[in-house]
Amino acid sequence: MNKITAAITAIGSYVPDFVLSNQVLETLVDTNDEWITTRTGIKERRLLKEEGKGTSYLAIKAAQNLLEKANLDPKEIDLVIMATATPDMPVASTGVYVATEIGATNAFAFDLHAACSSFLYGMSTASAYIASGKYKKVLLIGADKMSSIIDYTDRATCIIFGDGAGAVLFEPNSEGLGLQDEILKSDGIGREFLKIEAGGSILPATEETVKNKQHFVFQDGKTVFKYAVSGMADVSEKIMQRNNLTHDDVNWLVAHQANRRIIDATSNRMGLDDSKVLINIQKYGNTTSATLPLLLSDFENQLKKGDNIIFAAFGGGFTWGAIYLKWAYTK
Repeated sequence: MNKITAAITAIGSYVPDFVLSNQVLETLVDTNDEWITTRTGIKERRLLKEEGKGTSYLAIKAAQNLLEKANLDPKEIDLVIMATATPDMPVASTGVYVATEIGATNAFAFDLHAACSSFLYGMSTASAYIASGKYKKVLLIGADKMSSIIDYTDRATCIIFGDGAGAVLFEPNSEGLGLQDEILKSDGIGREFLKIEAGGSILPATEETVKNKQHFVFQDGKTVFKYAVSGMADVSEKIMQRNNLTHDDVNWLVAHQANRRIIDATSNRMGLDDSKVLINIQKYGNTTSATLPLLLSDFENQLKKGDNIIFAAFGGGFTWGAIYLKWAYTK
C-alpha cells in the first residue's frame, strides 16, 4: 500500500479593493516611494476599510473563492484551520466562525497563531491530520487584517503591512505528491523584537495603554531583518540538502513576502535563478499569514504537477521554517 501524503488540490484568495500606494504614504509619514521600494520591494498594499469587518471577512471571501473554483460542497470539509495573527476578537475562535459562515457544518475548526509563520505551521498541521487517515479534506486559510494593528504615523511599520487572505485545500495523495519534508523552528529570543505590547494577559488594555499606542505592532527592524535573513536561508538550504535537491531540482521558491532583500538572500543561498522565485510583495506588502497562499493563487497557472516547491517563512516570536512539497496538479 502506497504511503498517504497530503497534497494541495485547490486554491482560493481575496484582497480588498482599497489600494494604499507609496505615493499616498508619502502624504502620511516622512517617507518616499524610492526609499520604500529600495528597502522592501513594496509599491502598494491593500486595506480592508469597511467598518465592522475583520479578518473573518477576508477569510470567508478566500474560502468561498476556493469552494467556487473547486466546485466543492463545504459539507465535505472535515477540518478548517485558521492561520492568523489578527483574530476577530480574543477567546472566540475566528476559524470556528468562518467554518460556520461558509457552510462547513461537518468540520471542526481552530485558530493557529505563529505570527508570519502561521500558514507554514498550518501546512504541517494539515498534513499531519491527512496522513493520520482520519480526515480527507482539510481547509487551511491564512488571513490577516494587519491594518487593524498598524500605527499609520509610524513609518517603520506602516509601509510594510497589508490586508489579505488565501486558502488551500489539502487532500490525501498516493502518487508520492504533496508534502515531503519540513523543518520548523522557534526561539523565544524574538519575543521583544516584534510584538504588540499591550492587550494580553501581562498588560491588559487600559486608558493609558491606548494613549501610549501600545496596542500597535512594534518592530525592531534591524534585528528582525538579521534573524530573518539567516533563519529563512538556513532552513531552506538545509531542506534541500536533506532531500538531495540541487538548484536545478527546485522549480519554485514560495517565500514569505516580508521584504524583497530577505527573499533574495534566501534564493541566493539556495542557488536559484530569479525566474524560480515567486514574488508579489510589490502588490500586497506583507499580509502576514496570507503571503504564501496569495503567491500560490497569483501563480497557480504556472505550477505543474510534480513541481518541486520550497516554502519558507519567518515570523515574530521568533518562528520560522521551510517545507518541501511536490505540486499535485496542472491547472
